[in-house]
Parts: sequence; C-alpha cells; structure tokens
Amino acid sequence: MLLSTQTCVSAREFGLAQAVKMIGEAGFDAADISMFDDESNKWMFSDGFEPLVREVKQAARETGILLNQAHAPFPTMKDGDAAFNEMRMAQVKRSIEIAGMLGVRCIVVHPVVFKKQMKAKNLAMYRELQPVAQNAGVKIALENMWGRDSRRNIICKNVCSDAEGLAEYHDALDPECFTVCLDIGHVGLVGDYEAQTIRKLGAKRLTCLHVHDTDYRNDLHTLPFCGRLPWQEIMAALGEIGYTGELTFEADNFIGHTPKTLFPSALRYMHDVGRELIRMTGLE
Repeated sequence: MLLSTQTCVSAREFGLAQAVKMIGEAGFDAADISMFDDESNKWMFSDGFEPLVREVKQAARETGILLNQAHAPFPTMKDGDAAFNEMRMAQVKRSIEIAGMLGVRCIVVHPVVFKKQMKAKNLAMYRELQPVAQNAGVKIALENMWGRDSRRNIICKNVCSDAEGLAEYHDALDPECFTVCLDIGHVGLVGDYEAQTIRKLGAKRLTCLHVHDTDYRNDLHTLPFCGRLPWQEIMAALGEIGYTGELTFEADNFIGHTPKTLFPSALRYMHDVGRELIRMTGLE
C-alpha cells in the first residue's frame, strides 16, 4: 500500500512544487494535491496556470513520487446562492482538469447540503462534473460529511455521513467515473464506528481515504495516535476487505503550528506513523 499526505499546509508555507519535493524527501510514496484553499490556490484560476502545473509535475519526477489524489475547492455549492455556485463550479471543473494534467487518480468533491431535494440536486451536480472528469481521466470521489446542530452546538449527520448514505449516492452514479473517499476522522464524529463503516462500504466502493485522528468531539485533522481512534481495528478492517487504494493523510493540523524549520522532521515523523499503520493492515 502506498503512503501519501496532502500538500495543504506545506504548500501554504513553501509553495506547491516545494511542498511536493518535501513530501517526497520525507519518504512518502505520493502526494495529495490540495486545491481547496482559496488564498493559496488563486493560481489555479488564472490564465497562466499551466507553468505551475508543469513545475509541480517536474518536482514529483525529480523526487520520485506519484501524485495520487487531489481535493477540489469547497464548499462545492451554497444552497440558493446562484452567483457563488456559478463561480465555484467553474473552479471545481478547473481543479479536475488540473488533476488530470498532473496524472492524479481521483479527486475528492464534497457533496452539498440542500434544504430540499438534496439527493437529486447532488446527483445532478456530480453528473454535470462527470464529462469533465472523463475528459481528464480522473475519478471523482464522494466524501462522508458532517453537519452542526446550531441549537445544541454539536456535530451531527447530514449528507453522505454514514456508510448507507455514501453507498446510496455512489451506487446511483457511474462506477467508472465515481468512487468513495472515506474520511476516517469524520466517521466517529457522527456516532458511527470506523471498522464497521469500512466493512459496509467494501473494496469495490472504497478506493481512497482521508486519514486523521479526532477526540470524537471535534474535527481535529491531527495525526493518528494523537487522538482516540482505534487504529488497530481500523487498519485490520481495511486489510479484511482487501482495500486497494493508498493511505492518504489529511492530518495537516499536526504540523499547522510547527515552525518552518521543523517541517522536514515533522513530515518524516508523519511518514513513520503512516508506515506503522500500513503494517497493521497486513497489506504491505
């Protein structure tokens, strides 16, 4: 199993191409290209985005790593905000095109909470993106999300929050163009069990991951073994279903407040944690 981590915080501090190099130098097999930070990713939406794409590809080649996964801008849409939706969908389509140019296997596109006809509107959104993904040679991954009950100020379920919801949405779409990304940290936040969710989804649907730890109360996006998740059980379940994708960290809050001088050593420790998790799956 290949080990990957997102570029988000590293790219914000050092630029995207240098972040890819640092991830490779830390020992990772692959990098997940974060295209969801509006401030640091303005380059994506300019007319001159191609040179940076070539620079990133060259950085990956020089370092000897793959660019396995990407994450589109979010929120993907806002219910009832036509102007935002038009702007954002153009950005999401551009991110899919860039993912294809980078040779990325799949890109995560968040589902959206709509007050009415939520499933129908989400499926229409994904089907609008399908030809863009097909032309780019990239699969779109649906992710399990969580919401917040504003009255009680607690996390709750909303769209695709559990295995049943993810499976229902995925199975209504073309499996040649769509897959599932299970955010491990989100599962327990809505009260479900990680290993059980993995088994319910199975290896045909579940082909990519967002791996991070939580305290079951907050979406911490920190490194495994820094929170409360049962990693031995989680990894064993991935091994049990014969998971075929990569282990991709979405744990950048672990390094978010790290001095820039410590980024290389922090990434190396993240790498070591990832290798231990992979060992636990028995899928090495």
